Amino acid sequence: MLKPLLDGFWNEHVWLPPNTTWEDIAPGPDKAVKYTDHTHIWYPIPLAFVFIALRYVLEKHVYGPFGKSLGIKDTRPKKAQDNPKLEAVYKATPRIKQMTALAKQLDMSERHVERWFRLRRSQDKPSTLTKFCENLWKMTFYICNFTFGFYVLWDKEWLWNIDHCYIGYPHHGVTNDVWWYYMISSAFYWSLTISQFWDVRRKDFWQMFVHHIATILLLCFSWVCNLHRIGTLVLLLHDCADIFVEAVKAAKYANYQKLCDTLFFGLIITWVGTRIGIYPFYIIWSTSIRAPMLLPMFAAYYIFNTLLCLLLALHVVWTWLILQIAYITIKAGQMEGDIRSSSSDASDSPHTPNHIQNHKKK
Repeated sequence: MLKPLLDGFWNEHVWLPPNTTWEDIAPGPDKAVKYTDHTHIWYPIPLAFVFIALRYVLEKHVYGPFGKSLGIKDTRPKKAQDNPKLEAVYKATPRIKQMTALAKQLDMSERHVERWFRLRRSQDKPSTLTKFCENLWKMTFYICNFTFGFYVLWDKEWLWNIDHCYIGYPHHGVTNDVWWYYMISSAFYWSLTISQFWDVRRKDFWQMFVHHIATILLLCFSWVCNLHRIGTLVLLLHDCADIFVEAVKAAKYANYQKLCDTLFFGLIITWVGTRIGIYPFYIIWSTSIRAPMLLPMFAAYYIFNTLLCLLLALHVVWTWLILQIAYITIKAGQMEGDIRSSSSDASDSPHTPNHIQNHKKK
């Protein structure tokens, strides 16, 4: 019963160009090139747990001590007193507005209830050192992966002429270095998706979750359909700006304000240049305009391109937040708040960075 469903899902008319079968691009010793193996899309999952373990070791023995040497505190807010009734209300509605009605219902003073909720929300926040270690880990990976990706693609013809992502498709062979680049990148995004549920809880939690899932689906679809060439370009482009995103946060938590401001300026240039410039006007323009000129279209290609456009939509949202921060930065004289997302805070709105919220209250 399962086989007909799988056969229907992996219909060649959906996933492959006209007059192409799965057998045509199946790996084998008799093939002229080394094709991608669809079973390898599962390899990054166990590798993701290796990344999670490596991150734990680095945060405990390298990033943590380094952060403390910079004077970053690992202190946590004072805990609220045990109160089963208020705890039950908090779990149901963490940001309750009707404090007066709740205080009367529980026969407590309104001030007592407000103070308890404030302390209870604060105790869920991670320490500054925890956030610093998380950003340093991501920055380390993005630097290493961008460097490795640039090394891998330097001698590849499609890095210099994107048309080669489509010329000769689907008979594109995959080299060992590209294989490792794909597996490592996929494993990291799997690790982020898994660890996101216990990492620092940020306001754009679901935006980032959608971003990670869309990226994983893009990697899987492009691998199965042998579209790995365009996939490597998207990976390289994204890692470049993410280095600055994490570096700015780490510098801010370490209280290196001048370094933070400099990195933030670099972030604006890199982010806008890659995510709002090169990505839509070179990558997506190529996949949407040039690709149909060079190869016959098929259903899976439209799925692939839709996911690329979904990433662009997220880029636009984050760019707007970053530009808001840039505007406040120019007025305040230094970078305040967080980049692209903020930790959950009692005084924050669901979608506005801390410093912007505070500025509006002045």
